[in-house]
Amino acid sequence: MDVPFELHIALRYLLARRKQAFISVISLISTLGVTVGVMAVVIALAVMTGLQQELRDRILGSNAHVYVFKPATGIEDYRAESDRLLRIPHVVGAAPAILGKALVSASRRESFISLKGVDPSLEPGVTDLGRAITAGSLSGLASDQGVPGILIGKDLANDLGVGVGDSISLLTPQGTLSPMGMIPRTRRLRVVGVFSLGLYEFDSTFGFVSLETAERLLGKDTVDYIQLRVDDIYRAPDVAKAITASLGPEYATQDWAAMNKPLFSALWLEKIAVSLAVGLIVMVAALNIVASLILLVMEKHRDIAILKTMGASARSITLIFMTQGLLIGLVGTTVGASLGYGLSFAMDRYEVIRVPIDVYQVSHLPFTVLPLDFTLVVVAAVLICFVATIYPSRQAARLDPAQALRYE
Repeated sequence: MDVPFELHIALRYLLARRKQAFISVISLISTLGVTVGVMAVVIALAVMTGLQQELRDRILGSNAHVYVFKPATGIEDYRAESDRLLRIPHVVGAAPAILGKALVSASRRESFISLKGVDPSLEPGVTDLGRAITAGSLSGLASDQGVPGILIGKDLANDLGVGVGDSISLLTPQGTLSPMGMIPRTRRLRVVGVFSLGLYEFDSTFGFVSLETAERLLGKDTVDYIQLRVDDIYRAPDVAKAITASLGPEYATQDWAAMNKPLFSALWLEKIAVSLAVGLIVMVAALNIVASLILLVMEKHRDIAILKTMGASARSITLIFMTQGLLIGLVGTTVGASLGYGLSFAMDRYEVIRVPIDVYQVSHLPFTVLPLDFTLVVVAAVLICFVATIYPSRQAARLDPAQALRYE
């Protein structure tokens, strides 16, 4: 196989044994620097992307995509309103909800919870509650056994020390009117299921009851809002605007992107900052390439002079050293990208890095390597390494053969 002259010389400089091994060591260190830099960037992007996607998926699994309110009159006939909203393009699910606060107690333990009244037949169409049941069933909320049922989160069940079939006491601000004012009244509820939505905020502070039970406990005769699910989460802002435009200004909407904008903006900014900070490692590795090529030019000035006297053009000399630096960058980038992808895959699969779930909402750091991020890292690393070869290669091409051979 015919190898280009410039590539042949560049490979000999990189691979041939020399009496002076210092330049080889510098080239090896440059390659390792690129490897470590690219690997670090890939892993940093993977952990930030994984955390962003994991939080997004869990938030969207626990919440609806769009919330619809009628602040002035309230939603009296939620079934008719749901039918109207389902006719909006891209809306695939609708379910009512009532929200309130309560104090729950069991086994001499107490906790404040957010009480949510739902329709057991419609709720699985807008959230992942149906798939998140780990014990009992969602249909237990609709069963009529004298004592109303309640679904509680896994962490809340552990804190209270209760399970399916146990009874708990619920205290709400709404109670019995007396001469001294409203006296809160305690109600008994039966745990019909335990869920795990994956968000500590939900699993430790939420309880779900039927709409009828919520109306009695919270003293409400209308639902607070209707939850919607759309076929594409990124269309949620447009769907929210379309509802107000088509149904009238008495409808107020709120979508998941607006509700969680500060969180995802902070995650995106952190992803950019971490990537830039870790990317400086690649810059340092590129400086090592510059140093190694400059030292190589100094060591091989006699060889360069001989090549020029034999007819090698300045362009060929430039290509020799640019090819050598580019080979260092390609090898380092390939090895670093492969190691970064492999480590990210292994750490995500085996959940190597555990974190406090009550702080980060997830039990371990997820790693997700997006094809676009991976490609950008590889292309940027190779481009930086290529730019680093320009100056020393041009210096080699400008070397005067007569001056280089005068004292040889």
